[in-house]
Amino acid sequence: MALLDVKPYDKQFYEEKLKNFLPDTFIDCHTHIWIPEHYYCEDTLQRSQNWPSLVAKSNPIEDLNETNAELFPDKKVISVLYGQPSVNIDLAVNNEYTAKAAEDNNFPALYISHPSESCEHILEQFKKHPCFKGLKIYLEFAPSYIPTSEIRIYDFITQEQLKLANDNGWVVQIHISRPKRLADPVNYVQLHEIETNYPDLQLIIAHLGRAYAKEDIGEGIKYLSDLKKCVWDFTANTNEDVMAEVLKVFGPERFIYGTDFPIFRMKARRVVENGVYINEVPAGLYGDNSGDPHMRDIPYPEADKITFFIYEEIDSCRRACEKLGLSKNDVNNIFYANSARIFGVN
Repeated sequence: MALLDVKPYDKQFYEEKLKNFLPDTFIDCHTHIWIPEHYYCEDTLQRSQNWPSLVAKSNPIEDLNETNAELFPDKKVISVLYGQPSVNIDLAVNNEYTAKAAEDNNFPALYISHPSESCEHILEQFKKHPCFKGLKIYLEFAPSYIPTSEIRIYDFITQEQLKLANDNGWVVQIHISRPKRLADPVNYVQLHEIETNYPDLQLIIAHLGRAYAKEDIGEGIKYLSDLKKCVWDFTANTNEDVMAEVLKVFGPERFIYGTDFPIFRMKARRVVENGVYINEVPAGLYGDNSGDPHMRDIPYPEADKITFFIYEEIDSCRRACEKLGLSKNDVNNIFYANSARIFGVN
């Protein structure tokens, strides 16, 4: 049985809007893999949104590869792998599983680090598994006594870990926190500090700083505009206006593609109302969404015109590129060459 329900409308959407836009080979800089055995208890400190957990209870490497094969049947996809950043998962086991999957598939990987880990232990893992190209850090691992709305970047990666990444020229991919997202001064000041103080690491700002609406940008991009090296991934972002703004300031050489699979294999489209993003999904497909302000059920037959979230993301990027008059070479940079350079893909 197929993992995904690819309907005629989905195939038409891909053929008409995405197939000729995408290069034949592209790199996905942002994927999660895990299996149920990696969990050891219930998550009692959930700090991120609940809706992503509705898509899949697990995502083994086999499911990830099948997802790409079904959604991009005529393309070659190279996935940058990492585990599932949850407080109730055994990170050591999950990171080891990720490394083996990366080695078996000749994919690069990122190591999900915890702020309590010693630099000696992290370095040991990188020596053991050269597939690790850097650190994936996440707000879930900030100390439990810090309210979610007050978490700073330095609460989930230490200065010592940043220095280790800097000394080794590693990637550090950051999923920022705080309700105002990129518009929060604490976030954009600390992002600026990290690249200024640790210039030899490669900073990747995930999800365009979680700016899913134009209101989420604030002064963030303006304040960071003088940075020379940071790269923006537009994973799980479908806002073409935000994409266009980041592209105008930083250029297509510092803009990269990611999926957040398995999350963005969801059937959904995104709208913004009063500065808040809302995911519109086919009614009943993901259970009862009445209590989630970021979810809205759409009845049939209108729901038949809702395709895969990742298709919506790529199409938003296509429209942003067309709006700015970007070339085919620029698109190849965004979807392949930039990540190939960053993650050492030959």
